[in-house]
Amino acid sequence: MAVLGLGGSLTTAPAAAGEPKTPRVEWGQCPEDVAAEAAPTELQCATVAVPLDYAEPEGEQIDLTVSRLAAADPDKRRGVLMLNPGGPGGSGLALSALLVAQGLPSSVTDRYDLIGMDTRGIGRSAPVSCGFTTDSPYYANIPPYAADDTAVIAQAKVAEQAAQQCADNDDDGMLRHLTTANTARDLDRIRAALGEEKTSYLGYSYGTALGAAYASMFPEHADRIVLDSNIGDTHLDRDGMRRYALGMEQTFPDFARWAARRHDSYGLGRTPEQVRASYLTIAGALDDAPVAGIDGSLFRLLTFSHLFKQTQYPKLAQTWQAMLEGDEAAARGLSAVQKETRDGALSPADNALTVFLSVTCNDVEWPEDVNTYRRGVTEDRERYPLFGAATANITPCAFWPYAPAEPPVKIDAEGPRNVLLLQNRRDASTPHRGGKMLREKFGDRARLVSVDDSGHGAYVLGDNSCALNTTTRYLVEGEMPAKDTSCRAD
Repeated sequence: MAVLGLGGSLTTAPAAAGEPKTPRVEWGQCPEDVAAEAAPTELQCATVAVPLDYAEPEGEQIDLTVSRLAAADPDKRRGVLMLNPGGPGGSGLALSALLVAQGLPSSVTDRYDLIGMDTRGIGRSAPVSCGFTTDSPYYANIPPYAADDTAVIAQAKVAEQAAQQCADNDDDGMLRHLTTANTARDLDRIRAALGEEKTSYLGYSYGTALGAAYASMFPEHADRIVLDSNIGDTHLDRDGMRRYALGMEQTFPDFARWAARRHDSYGLGRTPEQVRASYLTIAGALDDAPVAGIDGSLFRLLTFSHLFKQTQYPKLAQTWQAMLEGDEAAARGLSAVQKETRDGALSPADNALTVFLSVTCNDVEWPEDVNTYRRGVTEDRERYPLFGAATANITPCAFWPYAPAEPPVKIDAEGPRNVLLLQNRRDASTPHRGGKMLREKFGDRARLVSVDDSGHGAYVLGDNSCALNTTTRYLVEGEMPAKDTSCRAD
């Protein structure tokens, strides 16, 4: 805490029977960059020490940085609500401020201390690095689109090099300890350090895997659990990665209809079918001749990422228009995914890329045979022509130097009925199938709210009144839907 300039001190909190003694947090100022990101919301920050290796709980400790937006009405306060933005690799220290800015109801902020954090390995919590630079051929968590079989073999060399680079930079041996199970154990240490018997939880995207793991590993400490935009299990595996392509196929028609209604402005096609044809035409042309450094694989990734929110559609349409017209200056100014520099400096995305790889590769065994990925790419190029040959492509997990230390966390369907699942019906990275999968695994512990909306994130991050009201009632009043619910489009 002294190094981070957070101020305050740690005192020992009484431990419940069977729990390790955990120092109680003493809140102080947040680091300047966190405070600036959260402004005008005023957060407090602290650190919590946790074991690097839970197999040796009294061994080496690492410090996790956590934040708090205290309940606005102490008389109504009912506990803490832990937050996770997903990733794995996303910083959550300022997530409470983002949710408030997006319209998180005061009935929630009155009743809960909102607890954000950088989970292990991220940002200000013992950050890890594979040393990925701005000119590294490995620059995204989703592999590049493989136009043919040769491209899969070429990507295998990049993936193997990335895995080796992570091993070479893992001087302190921390990477192997980045797992969903260990992060869930960290959550429980944080709960104890906060002096709480139970914690509620709101997690998005990969945060649903972490929340599902916590609810399964610590059902006695799990209060009201909300999992939004579910990946379908407690870990991301090869099948989960391939579902990204399914999500794009299901979400793309929303953009195609939007663009078709604006053909006179962007010229992408008068019908959704024509817009889809434009996508395939542009991607194929860029495979042969990149524009402003954007090739076919980057174009497909750019399109995928802009389907996360409908507010991104205009910029995506502008970029398509620039590509159709061969306008390099416009394309260069609009592209958010092209690598801006190639100076060999450490990439700003290095930490996020490292955490994503470590957690994803450590959680579960991935196929090691390149031919498995070659077959998958061939299958998904036909099955999901928009993006399948990307998400089925080979990743560094095929060459990861560490074997999983334990099996993936198994969903526990025997706990209390306290898991509310939210899922947009059209979501590029976490398709509706993920919510149905988790609903089936949790059984009667969970209820699924299916939202007739498009994009990534339903509660607060989306704009559906039914999803907002249903989730707020649960968090505030504990009112779980009696059965699975379908929310109509507003």
